[in-house]
Amino acid sequence: MMSTDVDESSENLSSDDYEDEFEDSDEEESDRCTELIQWTGPSKKIPVVLFKPDALLETNSFAKVIGQRYKLAFKIVKTECKIVRSILSAHGFHEVHPNSLDFNLMWTGSHLKPYILRAFTEFQKINHFPRSYELTRKDRLYKNIQRMQHIKGVRHFDFIPTAFVIPLEFGDFQMAYMKDKGPWIVKPVASSRGRGIFLINHPSQLPTDETLLVSRYISNPLLVDNFKFDLRMYILVTSFDPLQIYLYEEGMARFASHKYDASMRNLKNHFIHLTNYSVNKRNPDFVRCDDPDVEDYGNKWTMSAMLRYLKKTGRDTSLLMSRIEDLIVKTMIAGEMSIATSTNMFQPHRSNCFELFGFDVLVDENLKPWLMEVNLSPSLACEAPIDLKIKGNMLTDLFSLVGKYLSFVSSISMEIVIKILRL
Repeated sequence: MMSTDVDESSENLSSDDYEDEFEDSDEEESDRCTELIQWTGPSKKIPVVLFKPDALLETNSFAKVIGQRYKLAFKIVKTECKIVRSILSAHGFHEVHPNSLDFNLMWTGSHLKPYILRAFTEFQKINHFPRSYELTRKDRLYKNIQRMQHIKGVRHFDFIPTAFVIPLEFGDFQMAYMKDKGPWIVKPVASSRGRGIFLINHPSQLPTDETLLVSRYISNPLLVDNFKFDLRMYILVTSFDPLQIYLYEEGMARFASHKYDASMRNLKNHFIHLTNYSVNKRNPDFVRCDDPDVEDYGNKWTMSAMLRYLKKTGRDTSLLMSRIEDLIVKTMIAGEMSIATSTNMFQPHRSNCFELFGFDVLVDENLKPWLMEVNLSPSLACEAPIDLKIKGNMLTDLFSLVGKYLSFVSSISMEIVIKILRL
């Protein structure tokens, strides 16, 4: 974390007041209190709140101490995210009205208008960077990677299928179709959860009255028991200038709910070709798992369970993960310049913005990963125990990584803060 200046004035409370209040503190309680803070910066004087996944399961958790003591606040805007609310509340944060300006963390489902972001104080945070749609809109994602292909060579950015933006590039798509009859997969450029996706095997099946991305369909996916799957990876970016990326160690393997069949007669069967949970959960054949300790049963596995399975079948999982990490870094580089420029223009302080991206990666039978899309505000719904297990741990790591919250809410000097927490 970067160091920052701290207001050393105190209008209402003195050092003596704090010493009197805490002089009788129990030593064990003090030790536990210090476990909730990590001291960072060159002189180890910048306090960062640490989040604990166990706090979600505890009643009257000690994890609430810091948030309650310093009146840390959050607000949730234009989205419903129960697990974010639960984690922050379990750590003593209190929720304020979406219109309130008195908050430390804003979790929103959309981008802020620039004038609102410019008004942020140093210790206010939001979960989106300006213009991050350069990665999450399917047309912009493809164009940014295509630009890097022209600059660095296709072989260095060959992890995305050939695609065309329709109707602008309909003629180019027709030419490509003459060489490759498909099938091709069609996606709206700004939708999620599998909405509006379908497969075609002729240009005449393609509507031209809306903006769509038509991509070559990967027809040789790696299968598990004859079922197609993809991987959902969670990526945190805390800065685009310089670029700082964190890959969460766990993810999900999401399965289609009908066995794979590449024949044209099943082209319209979404339960064969799409792996989106929101699509497949509507299938009566969808298999749920209600045991949080079982990671390799049903239509949703943990990524680590999938890697163990692949390793047992003789696949080189180290090579696969190396390729996936390469794909993630290069994708971020493709959008880095545009997002960094906007961020530097509109973000008043270097640590105001962070972003959680959901990468959807398909692996083919040659163990080559393909980037399907990058999700803005990936789903944090917890409809199964495995969701809570993965997303709860991932979000507590995320909030710990982004979190310098304390100095915004108080004018207490840093020396007094240290005394309080180390008594």
